[in-house]
Amino acid sequence: MNKLMTNSSASLVYIIISITLLSGIALSSSTVSADNDEVIDTVQLTVPVACTMNGTGTTHTATLNPGTYSGASGSEYENGIGKTTLTAICNDDNGFAIYAIGFTGNSYDSENHTKLVGSNTNGTISTKAYASGDTISNWSMKLNKVDNPLSGDPVTYNPENLTITNSYSAWNIVPSTYTKVAEYHANTGSSTTDTTLGVKLETTYAAYIASNQAADTYIGQVKYTMVHPYNNEPHDGPIANCPANKICYSPVANDIEGTMGQQSITSSATSATLLASNFSRTGYGFAGWSDVYDYNTNSNARFYGPQEDITFTAGQYSTTNGGLRLYAVWVPSQGSLQNSTKVAELCGTGDNALTTAPTDGTADLSSVSALTDQRDNETYAIAKLADGNCWMIENLRLEAEYTRGEANEALAQGYGTSATYGNFIGLADAESANFGTTIANSIYYTGNQSGTASIDIGTSDNPYTRMPRYNNINTSSRALNPTLNNEALYSYGNYYTWHAAIANLEFIRYNNNSTANTSLCPSSWRLPHGDNKARIESNDDNDYWNLVVDALNNETKPANYDSQIRPYYTGTEEAGPVIGKLKAFPNNFLYSGEYGGSSKHRRGDVGTYWTSNAQSDNVGASYVFHLANTQTVVPGSYGVMKNTVVTIRCMVSSST
Repeated sequence: MNKLMTNSSASLVYIIISITLLSGIALSSSTVSADNDEVIDTVQLTVPVACTMNGTGTTHTATLNPGTYSGASGSEYENGIGKTTLTAICNDDNGFAIYAIGFTGNSYDSENHTKLVGSNTNGTISTKAYASGDTISNWSMKLNKVDNPLSGDPVTYNPENLTITNSYSAWNIVPSTYTKVAEYHANTGSSTTDTTLGVKLETTYAAYIASNQAADTYIGQVKYTMVHPYNNEPHDGPIANCPANKICYSPVANDIEGTMGQQSITSSATSATLLASNFSRTGYGFAGWSDVYDYNTNSNARFYGPQEDITFTAGQYSTTNGGLRLYAVWVPSQGSLQNSTKVAELCGTGDNALTTAPTDGTADLSSVSALTDQRDNETYAIAKLADGNCWMIENLRLEAEYTRGEANEALAQGYGTSATYGNFIGLADAESANFGTTIANSIYYTGNQSGTASIDIGTSDNPYTRMPRYNNINTSSRALNPTLNNEALYSYGNYYTWHAAIANLEFIRYNNNSTANTSLCPSSWRLPHGDNKARIESNDDNDYWNLVVDALNNETKPANYDSQIRPYYTGTEEAGPVIGKLKAFPNNFLYSGEYGGSSKHRRGDVGTYWTSNAQSDNVGASYVFHLANTQTVVPGSYGVMKNTVVTIRCMVSSST
């Protein structure tokens, strides 16, 4: 088994070579020598972090009679089945770790990965440490450091700094989840290993065969994975040992961007709000968290929304290495968000259509898919929600920055074409953090999302006539190791004013109760409709109302719904359950906060999403969908000022 890993930091070595050339010879004391010319060559060498691990003697066969144990008395190390030598070489100053996991046929299936499985389907040999008097066939593994066999070896070879962890220096079960079995982390601050010898450890296996074990050939495997630095984790299999009173978030795959810290919970806690994901994966949408690694095949798997409120019993995760580990659920892209044929196929009623996603957390992958936005290659998970329509179940992250070619000024979001600027996504220059007082250049956009834009460049100190997105914190500025819901997490997406959300600055058109027919959503998709109570009663065209009230709350209107008050839930019997469903899989709504003026506001406490509907004339308010941890839900019928900077969800009607 060979594994070459290069990642993260790199060590730089600089070599400067100076060469002096004399272009004159002194003929006599009266002769003036020519000026000396000097040439300096600089050679810069970059030495990347490079770590390798290989194994020798990795195939073992043995014939064992019933009633015998292969690791019996004598030297524990020499007995057993086979001997594999692992050699690790690594120049990462932060050390490395070796993880082990048992599997069969490259599968981590929960029914098989802890067992030797043969052609006899009723015959298995369990992984456990042999105990005297055992009546069940079993096998186990043990690791041992290999002392340096040569004298006078370099100081950099320090086998004493190689630690066998988790009691694997004695016979132990083959782990069914990725478990750290060895760690190299030099006390000297440098873990560079000798390039010839490296650090070596050997592993052996022991087996006990019960007297009634069926005759057959049984095959099992153990995979060893090297990761560095020493406190990293492998991402291609289930991982064990989440510490007590912690929630640990695993990205699952190796091609992941972003990191997440562990979330603390107290021993007496009975609930927790999960952390929104800071992970991203090219070509995949993020659908939420799963409580098991093998959610594709495990019928008992459960899905959670990225910021769902979960409950458990007090002390349930307080035992040593007994914390809650959750795994990212990745959905591969099936094509383009702008492909109307593919969208209609997934969101329609044909054989290939998505099923309506369950709202009880059932791990139903037939109800989710993912599509990629052609504008910036961001991939979004989508689902057919309880209202029968398709929704993105991630916040819009559109943030590609274009320039006018003048002073490299970044542009805010929108799209169109012009003779001057060609195809563009930017509609307004990057704004000052204070939208209300700073004069900024603006591009006034009067076209539609697929036509030709009529553009006028001017200046204005009126924030309602500009289309900024909030540039101070965006999705490329991740929290390094987020452990709080108010940090800059990837799942929160980007933030937009209403005019940016509708991709149109001709704001005068949008009078009371008018509906924008353009948006930043990809073609074929749109902003959800919102409206006040009167229009809801007459034609029920508020998409958030249809989702929240009609679908999630079984057509039960809020307790304070009457002819004089806009419909909303706050402090009512329905509020808690409705919020729970909104934050849970598959709806996945987030407390992503909002921006007003110069700073982020209430991230982790509220979620606010634009609709396509204006509430007031001109520079007034527009309707939003709003949920808050004060047990408040406003289903698209509450207005906020159009220069407020909030998040976007896109949808498409199932009839598309």
